[in-house]
Amino acid sequence: MSRSIIPETIASQPWRVILPLTALVLFGSSVLYSAAGGSATPWAITHVARFVVFLVAALVMSRIRRDLFMQAAYPVYGAIVVMLVLVDLIGAVGGGSQRWLNLGFMTLQPSELMKPAIVLVLARFYSTLPPAMTASWRALVPALGLLAVPALLVMLQPDLGTGLAISFGAVVVIFLAGLPLRWFIGGGLAAVIAAPVAFFTLLHEYQRNRVLTFLDPEADPLGTGYHITQSKIAIGSGGFFGKGF
Repeated sequence: MSRSIIPETIASQPWRVILPLTALVLFGSSVLYSAAGGSATPWAITHVARFVVFLVAALVMSRIRRDLFMQAAYPVYGAIVVMLVLVDLIGAVGGGSQRWLNLGFMTLQPSELMKPAIVLVLARFYSTLPPAMTASWRALVPALGLLAVPALLVMLQPDLGTGLAISFGAVVVIFLAGLPLRWFIGGGLAAVIAAPVAFFTLLHEYQRNRVLTFLDPEADPLGTGYHITQSKIAIGSGGFFGKGF
């Protein structure tokens, strides 16, 4: 049996993922280089540096045993929920929202940590749930409880976008766990029915303005509709192939 000249540690890496991703990042960096007028700063070099840092972090995480993730799921989830409570109590306020914890040496946004944590804790929950229970309320109610606590805390900050992102991640895991499809169809229909009521009663004014601006950006082209109007102008100016690189 012939031995490869490439060390096993290198050959075993998921190159079918790493190489296309690296090519995509380099392409994005070239576009940022062009957008900066032929300069690597401030965007292109930062883009590459972040990719390298998080690629190394991903490779390190891939070496961690799966059972360690399972053991850490509930403690990590609980710790982040505590941080979300602290955000509501003593969190730093910025831009009208209370979303950050000031740790002195850095400012932390716990709601971002909850995005992967909710996926991890629900995967842990369903890994121990007997398959025969996936069609019963025992498969749904505890999972919704694990989702409701952080989602409500995040939406109270208020941060509707992150709250919906956390909810979306949770729903995907619940769906992949094999729960009955009729529950998802029923939930979708209920959301459609409740959406108009929530729009006028639960959303903040700036959140309603985002929806109205999306529907009619020209109504306030120098205010709430400025960015989307400029985006349309940029597309019209650049055409199909854009400008620069």
